[in-house]
Amino acid sequence: MAAPLLKISLHTVNNGDHSLQLQLNLHPSSSSLPFPAKFKPLPLAIRSSLPSPSPPASKEEAILQAKTSLSTTLQKPLNNPKLPGKLKKLKQPRFRVEIPVNDDSPAALSQLALQVFGEMPLKTRGSPAKILILWPNPESAEAAARAFGSRASALVEHSDIASVEARALNSAQVAVVLAPEASQLGTIETVSDGFFPKPVVIFNPRWGFDEESSFDELGRFVESFEVVYSFTGLEVRGIFSKRKGVIFKCVRDGVLSGERWVVLVEEDDGELKVASSFKDRPSIAQVENVLYNLMAINSPITKSAKFLKDLVSSVTGKK
Repeated sequence: MAAPLLKISLHTVNNGDHSLQLQLNLHPSSSSLPFPAKFKPLPLAIRSSLPSPSPPASKEEAILQAKTSLSTTLQKPLNNPKLPGKLKKLKQPRFRVEIPVNDDSPAALSQLALQVFGEMPLKTRGSPAKILILWPNPESAEAAARAFGSRASALVEHSDIASVEARALNSAQVAVVLAPEASQLGTIETVSDGFFPKPVVIFNPRWGFDEESSFDELGRFVESFEVVYSFTGLEVRGIFSKRKGVIFKCVRDGVLSGERWVVLVEEDDGELKVASSFKDRPSIAQVENVLYNLMAINSPITKSAKFLKDLVSSVTGKK
C-alpha cells in the first residue's frame, strides 16, 4: 500500500462577500497524482529553461536520475583511502534518495531495487563494490533475492535489517536501507554505527519529512543523511483554481554542496515555472507560503482584493 500524504493543510480566508479556501497536499511517494506523477512530458523549450537536470518526464527517467546521482555521489567515499589513526575524526557518508512509486509491495520494491542497484557501476579501488540492501522485513528480503537471482550472491546481497549478520556487514562496501519504517530508526542507527566508516543510504523511507521533527533524539540521526535525489509532487487548490507542481533536488557529478531545492509550479498553460529555491529542504510552512502567495496573486478573487495576499500569508504562518 502506498505511503499516505505528508500533510493536508486547509485554510479559509474571508474577505467580505468572498471566501478563499486553500489546500496543500504533499505526496512523498505516490504516482497516482494528476501531475507530475503521470510524468507529463514538458516541451524542450520549457525543460531547457528549468534547473539542470530538470524534473523527470517519465518513471524511467526518474529512476535513471536517482541512480546516476547516487552512484556518482558514492564514488568519492568509496575510493578515498581512510587512515586507521584518523577514523575517529571521519564523518560517515550518509545519503538519502526519494523517488515516487505507486506500489510499495515487496514485489514492486524488489523491481525498483533491481532497476537502481542491479547494475550500478560502483567500484572501490578498481574492483566492483558489493552492496548490501537491508529490507524492513524478511518477506521483502526474500522477494528481492528472487528478483535479483544470481546477482543476489555476487555484488548485491539482501537481508532484513533486524537480523543482518556481521558477515554481511563486513563484506559489503555500501549499505542501503530500503523503505524503512520510522519505528526501525533505532535499529538503523545501530547498524549504521556498526558499518562505520563505510557509506549508508536510506532509500524511500516510509515516513514523511514533516514527521521528522517528532523523532526526538533520533531526529539528529535522520538529519545526518544528505539528500542526493528527491522528487515530491505538490497540489494547491483554491475555490476557482488549482495549481500543481514539484519539489525537486538532484545532486550532479557527486557534488553535494551548492545544489538547491527547487519549487516548481504549473502555469495556466501547463508550463512549469520555478516559484522559489532553497538552500535547505523547505519546510511545510515555507512551501505553503510560496504556493499560497502564488494563488493569492493569480486567483480571480484576489485580483479584486489585493490585500488578501498578505492575509493569506499571515494565516498560513500560523500553526
